[in-house]
Amino acid sequence: MTQISDSVRAWLDKEHKLFIGGKPVDAVSGNSLDVFNPATTDRIARVASGGADDIDRAVNAAREAFGTWRKARPAVREKLLLDLADAIEARADDFAVIETLDNGKPVTVAKAMDVASVVSFIRYTAGWATKIDGRSMTPTLPPVPDEAQIVAYTRREPVGVVGAIVPWNFPLLMTAWKVAPALAAGCTVVLKPAEDTPLTALLLAEVVNEVGFPPGTLNVVPGLGYEAGAALSGHPGINKIAFTGSTAVGKQVGRAAMENMTRTTLELGGKSPVMVLPDADLDMAAAGAAQAIFFNQGQACTAGSRIYVHESIHDAFVGKLVDQAKALTLGSGMDETTMIGPLVSAKQQQRVLGYIEQARSDGGKIEIGGGKGLDQGYFVEPTVITGLAQGSRCVQEEIFGPVVVVQKFSDNQELVRLANDNCYGLAASIFSNDLSQVNRLIPEIDAGSVWVNGHHLIDPCMPFGGFKQSGTGRELSDSLVDHYTEQKSVVILC
Repeated sequence: MTQISDSVRAWLDKEHKLFIGGKPVDAVSGNSLDVFNPATTDRIARVASGGADDIDRAVNAAREAFGTWRKARPAVREKLLLDLADAIEARADDFAVIETLDNGKPVTVAKAMDVASVVSFIRYTAGWATKIDGRSMTPTLPPVPDEAQIVAYTRREPVGVVGAIVPWNFPLLMTAWKVAPALAAGCTVVLKPAEDTPLTALLLAEVVNEVGFPPGTLNVVPGLGYEAGAALSGHPGINKIAFTGSTAVGKQVGRAAMENMTRTTLELGGKSPVMVLPDADLDMAAAGAAQAIFFNQGQACTAGSRIYVHESIHDAFVGKLVDQAKALTLGSGMDETTMIGPLVSAKQQQRVLGYIEQARSDGGKIEIGGGKGLDQGYFVEPTVITGLAQGSRCVQEEIFGPVVVVQKFSDNQELVRLANDNCYGLAASIFSNDLSQVNRLIPEIDAGSVWVNGHHLIDPCMPFGGFKQSGTGRELSDSLVDHYTEQKSVVILC
C-alpha cells in the first residue's frame, strides 16, 4: 500500500475554500461539498461549494487580472508555465495520491500517466506562448492613390476570460488541457472542477499562486453543475467556454454560451469502436482491446467499449479477451498491485451495473464479470458481453465503465456500417498488419482520431476532438492557438 504522507494528510484535513483573486475565500452561501474516497466510501475532505455569486466574483477577478496578464511578454508567460510544470513535478507524489484518493484510479497510473502527462503537456504548451504570430498580406483594395503605400497584416490577441469546466475521470489532466493553453495565450481562467473530484484543482491553484502568476490569473470555484457550472456557462463576462463532459450537459453549456455569443470548445461523449481484422495478431489485439476499455476503469471518453471482430476469429479473440480481463486485479487505488480501481461514485456504479442488467435483458451473454467484485467501495468487475444486437443500449450508449460488447462482422463494408452506426465519433482503433486494408478503412471511419494497433494514443502535438455528437473544436496541438486567441485584421494606408 502506498502511504499517505503527513503533508498530504494535513492538506486534506484543512479547510478548503474557493480560490479567487489569488487567495482562499468562503462561498457566499456558506455551502460545502463532501469529498469521498470511492474505494472505501469514507469522507476524505470537505470543500466550499460556490454558486452564481461566487462565479461572478471569480469572473471579476479574472477580468481584472486579464488587463495585466494579456500584456505580459510571451517569454514571461512561457517561463512561468515552465516553472509551474517543475513545481508540479516536484510534488508529483502528492498530486498522484490526492488524485487517487479523490477519483479512485490506481496510484501507479495517477503518477505515471496523469501527473506525468500534465507536466509534459504544460511544458509543450509553454513553448506556444512565444510562437503565436500573425501574417503579412498584400490585399486587393478599392482604388487608392497611386502613391499610397499599403501595409496589411493579421495579429493574434488573447480571447479574454476563459470559463473552464472539467469532468471527474481525469480531473488534473483535463484541468491542464484547459488552463495551460489559456495562460499561454494570455487569457485568464475561472475553473469549475467536477463536484466529485475538486481536490487536485484546488492544489493546482495553490501551486500556480506559489510559482508567481498574478492574482486572479487562475480562479477555482468548486460547486454543483446546475449552480456554479450553469452560472459560468451563461456569464456575460466570459469570452470563451472550454468544456469536457457528457454530450447532454455539453449541449446545455453550448446553448447557455450562445446567448452571449461566447466562444466554445466542447469535448463530449464517445462510443469508440475497436476493429479487429482477420489478419490481426490476436494476442496483440486482445491486449490492446483490454487496455482500450479497462484503462481508467473504462471511465474515458475514448474508451473502446464496442469491439467488432471478423467472424473467422471471433471466438478465439473473445477467449483471449476474457483471459486479459481475468488477469486484472480489483482493489484500492492506493494498493500498488491494483489494476482496476473503483468507479468514481455510488451513482456511477449503479449506472454501470444497470447497463449490465440491460444487456442480460437484451439476451447478451456475460462472458466474464457482471458484478461488483468487491463489497466495499464503488467497484464493477471487468465485464465482457457477447450476443447483443447492434441496436442494444449497451452497443449504442456511452456506459463509462469497464464494460465492453464484442460483435462479429463478415466484410469491411459491414464493418464500416457498424462502426459508424452511432451518434458519437470521437475515436476508433484498428488492429491489423494489412496496411492496405487499414488505409482504405481510415477515411471511411467517422472519428476524430483513428489509431492503428493501439488505443488511447493521445499526444500533445496531435489535435484531439470528435465528429458528430462527440463535440466541436479540437484541443492539444496548434489548435490551442486558434481556440484561445482572436484574429484581428489590420490595414494601414500611408
